[in-house]
Amino acid sequence: MVVHKRIRPFNTKETYPEQKLNNDLSQGVVARGTMVFLRGQIAQDLDTRESLYAGDPGKQTEKAMQNIKMLLEEAGSDMSHICRIVVYITDIRYREAVYQEMGKWLKGVFPCSTGLVVPALARPEWVVEIEVTAVIPDEA
Repeated sequence: MVVHKRIRPFNTKETYPEQKLNNDLSQGVVARGTMVFLRGQIAQDLDTRESLYAGDPGKQTEKAMQNIKMLLEEAGSDMSHICRIVVYITDIRYREAVYQEMGKWLKGVFPCSTGLVVPALARPEWVVEIEVTAVIPDEA
């Protein structure tokens, strides 16, 4: 059953052949259900508030994606219902490590994605932040 309509899905390995990326994305998503907006997630333990993996973009992305998965499940959704992601990195050189790790978590999902390079995040040890919009689908 198709819950959300993914408009013009593509994979970054065809769109950006010069980069070593393999992310399933879409130009747009028409979602059905109750919307879930997650705060930008970073490499932080949500229970202890401890910052993790200072300066390591790949490991910070892995922790941010773990947080996203956990929060979506707590909301009654899951990773397959992500419709939009916004990725903030503090150095363009981190892009490949961030998107390679993020792509593992989003294989087959095809969300809309926007990536931005920003001068800084809320704490100097954070180098990546990922914001997600998902849905809890209506009962079929």
